[in-house]
Amino acid sequence: METKEGEPSGAQPKAAGRYIPPGLRKQANGDTNETEEQLKLTRQLKGLINRMSEQNIATILDSIEDVYRNHRRHDVTSTLTNLIIDGISSHSTLLDSYVVLHAAFISSLHKLIGTAFAAFFVQNAVSSYEQHLALVEEKSANSTEVPEDLGKECSNLIVLLSELYNFQVISCILIYDIIRGLLHKDLSEFRVELLLKLLRSSGQQLRQDDPMALKDIVTLAQSRVTGQADTMSSRTRFMTETLNNLKNNKIKKTATQHQGGDAVERMKKFLSGLGKKKHVLAHEPLRVTLEDLHSAESKGKWWLIGAAWGGDPLADQPHEVPQHGGEPETGDVSTAALLKLARKQGMNTDIRRSVFVVLMSSDDYLDACERLAQLGLTEVQQREIIRVNLHCCGNEKSYNPYYTLVCQHLSQRSHSYKITLQFCLWDFLRDLGESSVGGVEVIKSLKDNDVGFDIKSMSPLRMKNVAKAYAWWIAKDCCTLTIFKPVDFTVLKPQPHTFLKELFIQLFIASQVSSPMLSNGSGDYPSMRNRGSLEEIFLKASRIENLGLGLVFFMSNTFKGEDGFLTWACSVAKDTLQTGMDHIPRI
Repeated sequence: METKEGEPSGAQPKAAGRYIPPGLRKQANGDTNETEEQLKLTRQLKGLINRMSEQNIATILDSIEDVYRNHRRHDVTSTLTNLIIDGISSHSTLLDSYVVLHAAFISSLHKLIGTAFAAFFVQNAVSSYEQHLALVEEKSANSTEVPEDLGKECSNLIVLLSELYNFQVISCILIYDIIRGLLHKDLSEFRVELLLKLLRSSGQQLRQDDPMALKDIVTLAQSRVTGQADTMSSRTRFMTETLNNLKNNKIKKTATQHQGGDAVERMKKFLSGLGKKKHVLAHEPLRVTLEDLHSAESKGKWWLIGAAWGGDPLADQPHEVPQHGGEPETGDVSTAALLKLARKQGMNTDIRRSVFVVLMSSDDYLDACERLAQLGLTEVQQREIIRVNLHCCGNEKSYNPYYTLVCQHLSQRSHSYKITLQFCLWDFLRDLGESSVGGVEVIKSLKDNDVGFDIKSMSPLRMKNVAKAYAWWIAKDCCTLTIFKPVDFTVLKPQPHTFLKELFIQLFIASQVSSPMLSNGSGDYPSMRNRGSLEEIFLKASRIENLGLGLVFFMSNTFKGEDGFLTWACSVAKDTLQTGMDHIPRI
C-alpha cells in the first residue's frame, strides 16, 4: 500500500465506529451550515410557494415534482415542511382561504409524492403546534398582561390540521386526540377558542366519521364545566352548546362552516380530479394517533413502509370487550315493541329484526347509517339492510324518502350495496311476473335459498313507492340504467309495464331536483329543464346496444301523446340513447 508523503508507513488505520447515515453525517460532525445548493433549493421552493394560488396550483405542483426529481427527497421534503409551517405559524390571524390553499397543496403532495411526505409534515406540524401551545400557557401563567397576538401561531396551526383532515391527509383519530388534549386540563379562554376553530372547520365531518368518539368528547367537555355554571364564560357556554348540537345532529351547516368553506369545496374538486391527470401514490389518510407521533423516535414509525418498529400494539393497547348486563334501560320497552312489529312484518331472522329496529328508531338517515355500521355485519349480512329497507319503503301508506336517503348514503360508502340494489330490483320484477329476469343461474340459486319476505300480493302503492325509490337511486348514481339489461322491453306484462312507466316518470323528475319529491301530481313536475343531468343518466345505457334499443322502444310507446315536461324529458332521453348508440360498432 502506498503512503502519502510525510506520513509514517507504520500508521494504523482508524478503528471503524458506528455507522452514520449520509443524511446525518454533517450533523454528527457539528457542521450544521447550509451549503450553497441547499440555500438555492430553499430560495427556489420559497418562490414557488409564494406564487401559489388556486389558479396556478397545478403548475406549481408540476414544478415541485421536477424539484423532487433533481434533488434528494429528504432535502426537498424537510425544506417544504419548514417553509409551510413557518408561513402558517404567523403572528397574525391568517385568512381561512390562505390556510385552505396550503392544506390542499399538502394533500396534493401526499397523493403525488407518497405517504412519506405527509407523515413527515404532520409530525412536524403537530410538534410545532404543541410547542406554541405550551409557550402560550407559560406566558399566560407568568404575566398578567397578555399581548393581542399571543397564540396566533397556535391558532393558525390548528386550523391547518383541521383542513388536512378535511382533505383526507389525516384521519379523525388524530383530530380527536388533539381535542382530548385540549380538554385534558382546565378550560381556558384560549383552549375554548381552539376548540371552536376545530368544530367550525371539521365538526360535521367528525360526527360522520366517528360519532361514538364525539359522544365521549361531549361527556369529557361536560365533566370539565360541571359546577361552573355561574362562572362560565359566554364562549365556553357556546362551545359546549355547539358540541351538544353537533352530537345530536341539530346544527346547521352554516353554523359550523368557516369562512373558507367555498375554498374547501373548490379545492376538493381539484383534488378529486388530480387522480385522472396524474399517477396517485396515496389514497388513504394517515391513521396515526397523537401517542404514535410522540413515540415515533423511540418505537419507530409503523405508518411508513420499511421503517423500523419496536412496539407491540396488542400489548400496549389491549382491547377490552364490553360486557352487556345490569339493569335494563328505559329504551328496552320500545325496542321490545319494535321487535314484535318486526316479526309481524315478516322479519324472520335476527339480522333482519336488528336492521328493522335501527331503521324504525333512528332520528334521521345519517343516524340510521351510523347505527347500522355499529351492528358489525359481514358483507354478506349487509345485503339484508337493503332488503329490509326496500320492504319497509314498499309498506308505507305514502312514499317516505327516508328509506331512499338511507340507501343512497350506504351506496356512497360501499359498492357492494349497489350490487344488492340491482339484485333486489330483479327480485321485484320477478315478483311482478317477469320470471326470466336475472338469468337461469340466478333464478336457480333463489329457488334453493329463499330470501323473500313472503309478500302475498303486489299492491299499486308498493309498486309506486319502490318505483320512486329506484328512480332516485338511478338519478343520483347509486345504480345505473344498466340494471335493466336482462329486461325485454318488447314483451312486458301489464304489472311490470305499469311499474316501469312510473319509474321512468320519477326518474325524469329526480334528474331535475336536488331532494326527493313527496308527490307528483300533474302540477308537481319541476319547472327547470336541465338537459345535461338527464343526458348523463341515459348516456350510460347507450353503451349496451340492446338495452338502448329497448329503452327507446319502451319510451316511444309508453309516453306517446304526453305533453309538457314528460314530452321534453322523453325526447332528450331518446336523443341521448340514439346518439350514443351511433358510436357502438355493429357486430
